[in-house]
Amino acid sequence: MNMKLDSATLNRIRLIELRTRRLVNDSFAGAYHSVFKGQGMTFDSVRAYEPGDDVRSIDWNVTARTGEPFVKRYVEERELTVMLALDTSASIQFGTVRKQKRELVAELGAALTLSALANNDRVGLLIFSDRLERFIPPRKGRNHALRLIRDLLTAKPSSTGTDLSLGLRALNRTLRRRAIVFLLSDFLAPVEDYETELVATGRRHDVIALAVRDPLERAWPTGALIGLRDAETGSVAWIDTSGADWRKRYAQQAERFMQARRAALARAQVDCVEIDLDSDYVAALVCFFQRRERRLRA
Repeated sequence: MNMKLDSATLNRIRLIELRTRRLVNDSFAGAYHSVFKGQGMTFDSVRAYEPGDDVRSIDWNVTARTGEPFVKRYVEERELTVMLALDTSASIQFGTVRKQKRELVAELGAALTLSALANNDRVGLLIFSDRLERFIPPRKGRNHALRLIRDLLTAKPSSTGTDLSLGLRALNRTLRRRAIVFLLSDFLAPVEDYETELVATGRRHDVIALAVRDPLERAWPTGALIGLRDAETGSVAWIDTSGADWRKRYAQQAERFMQARRAALARAQVDCVEIDLDSDYVAALVCFFQRRERRLRA
């Protein structure tokens, strides 16, 4: 690693690598491999014909030279391009259970990076807020993977805002070949702000949205008069959260917002995995991979 890091950050990188590598080796990488296929089949070798082989696979040139029937053997062209697009706006720096959303997306990105490494895929990283913070082109190799994990953990955005459409436009400009794009965000932005770019990205690439959320963003517990500060704008509002009617309206509004997001992702033909801070994200992703594999086989 070229960047000088303090011992605490180095320990975090080692810890997350060990944790995610164990998870990847256990089940994650197998599910990842089974659902993301290569770009086609490529010729590998020839072998002697065996009863039951498809006669269309016979290599007539080799058969003519040897006087014995041989068939062509093909293997899946496995190499894929995987791109992680990380929303690092201020709303990601929030969490009320065990960890912040920022830590969760870093672990998700690390697990996906190591899965790509285990499957010999190229992986890159785009970090954005309402500005383009960092772009690392897709490459292979362990050192490259560790660099991505480092940046996932240590990136400090220069701005607090969110502009999902900006990140999506950057992907469309820089990715020349079809890629698997994992969009890691809390999606706390109006769908009309990013839906057009999301549709365009979904047409060019295989996009999976990983929507992280805190339990407090769905329902509010019994409370009192509290001051809420918008992490991205800095504005403060004082709200009486003790009333049951207010909490009901809050939950209803949160549900409408989530349904609007789901509808926008569906219109863009983008798969979505919703991951709560207090849930098992590996189990959620493996379940998604399995469901997707069954759907593709149907």
